[in-house]
Amino acid sequence: MNLKDIVKDYQYTLLKGSLDIDITGINNDSRKIERGDLFIAERGFTVDGHDYIDKAIENGAIAVVIDRDLDIKEDITVIKVEDSVDALARFSSIFNNRPWEQLELIGITGTNGKTSITYFIKSIFEEYNKKVGIIGTIGAIIGDEKSDITNTTPNALIIHKLLKEMVDKSIDTCIMEVSSHALELKRVNYMGFHVGIFTNLSKDHLDYHETMDKYFHSKLKLFSKTKKYNIINIDDNYGRKIIDLIGEQIPLLTYGIRNKADIFATDVEFSLSKVKFNLNTPQGKIEIKLNIPGEFSVYNSLAAAACAYAYGIDLDTIKKGLESLEGIKGRFEVVPTNTDYTVIIDFAHTADGLEKVLKVIEKFAEGRIIVVFGAGGNRDRTKRPEMGETVGKYADLSIVTSDNPRFEDPESIIDDVLVGTRKTGGKFVKIIDREEAIKYALDNAKPKDIILLAGKGHETYTIINGKTLPFDERQIVLDYLNNKK
Repeated sequence: MNLKDIVKDYQYTLLKGSLDIDITGINNDSRKIERGDLFIAERGFTVDGHDYIDKAIENGAIAVVIDRDLDIKEDITVIKVEDSVDALARFSSIFNNRPWEQLELIGITGTNGKTSITYFIKSIFEEYNKKVGIIGTIGAIIGDEKSDITNTTPNALIIHKLLKEMVDKSIDTCIMEVSSHALELKRVNYMGFHVGIFTNLSKDHLDYHETMDKYFHSKLKLFSKTKKYNIINIDDNYGRKIIDLIGEQIPLLTYGIRNKADIFATDVEFSLSKVKFNLNTPQGKIEIKLNIPGEFSVYNSLAAAACAYAYGIDLDTIKKGLESLEGIKGRFEVVPTNTDYTVIIDFAHTADGLEKVLKVIEKFAEGRIIVVFGAGGNRDRTKRPEMGETVGKYADLSIVTSDNPRFEDPESIIDDVLVGTRKTGGKFVKIIDREEAIKYALDNAKPKDIILLAGKGHETYTIINGKTLPFDERQIVLDYLNNKK
């Protein structure tokens, strides 16, 4: 694509070179630049792309976008913009022929539940013969292919490449988890959504957002980018606040259990492996039996049902879609241990998420509740004692360990968590090595106990001192038990 077409109608200054050149690709990583590419020097949290312009040119970049004053002596095109992060979003969209315009784009934001809702919607829509793609925490799914991505919502360059791939493969609907970082860091700036869904908001990511108010207003941005429906959890305090702020310029659907809503659940019956309820909609009601237990699963399925209702999908199809989902990797996933106790893996990594999962377990636990958990390094420190206190309230034994310590001292992180754990007076042990912590839980389990491995969920790695190392909890459990036979 010609560079002048990429930058058309955007505010920029041409510092040197020509715009009348053909660009073969766009990248913000100098290591991935190929001959004929446009390099966008983007400032990140720890790395500034402006420091790697020479490497990008060496690798074949024929044009560079910058947002600070630099003297680039090489004979290439140099464009200066106000904000290269914003430019990356704009230019990526145009270079990929605005793929979001050719898809039904559904965005989901909130602290907990986003991943589960994407899978519930996907299951319903595929039952309705739609071709569905996903971009989210567990990765990108396009047709039968799944690929890993580094963030819940990747940068704009990756988003538009994935969306274009979906268009090229005749996908008609994309369901995207939209993180607060993505909204704040302009990753979805130059795209619109047909439907926006809000799940809930609890304390998380305050290392970046600093306050709950800033965190909330980041989430709020999604609902100014929608054109078909906004779907809001009316039982959540922040959900009701969103409704007050956005009004009904875009049609609004609410869902919930406790407050009057458009889509709501009644006659809810729980078990440790399933949940049954009546799904009520303006078009009638129908009984639903989910294969994923817990009140949180009811909320997630209500959000998906509301989305399906917005698209005119009938109740029988909604029921088939919800009930056909057998489970979601790392979301209340029961490990087949063939023992007289139960091992569950869940992604819960906030105090609110942990409480939701533990309430389910508490209701049906016949033995002890043992929780193996930790808190992530280089992330919001304020939530660590809250996590410890929450687990301490519900667990008979808290095993406090590591969870992606990154560049922090694992023992220091654990000590932060234990500030909350000690408040409850509950029994706990501190085991820094997560694999050893898991083995300790298995060795000490008694009949009818439930062991919850919380925090990592679908992840099959751990991050220590900047290195990503293999760490599959499910396999660790199975291998250890098999070796003990």
